[in-house]
Amino acid sequence: MPDPKQSITVAEFQQWMRDMYLEKDRARGVDGTFMWLMEEVGELAAALREGDPVNQQEEFADVLAWLTTIANVVDVDLTEALLSKYGSGCPGCGQWICICPGEGKP
Repeated sequence: MPDPKQSITVAEFQQWMRDMYLEKDRARGVDGTFMWLMEEVGELAAALREGDPVNQQEEFADVLAWLTTIANVVDVDLTEALLSKYGSGCPGCGQWICICPGEGKP
């Protein structure tokens, strides 16, 4: 297990979440786990509005953890997903620095 005081890869973090929580997460299922993610996204939104950097950091970590948990429940390798979608640049324009039109999302 990586030292939590150092950097961590997406794959290492996904394995941490799998090792710590997979049994509970699978028992809760996708729907229950998704509801926890949505609750954490709401808490992140509040932290961003309030402007408290410590709380923002905690809520970003929670959102990432719950998103990773859902990926584990449905057997999605996040590293593979990220590389597949973003490994060649912006999915919209294919550039490493996005040149998609300003309206809408790339």
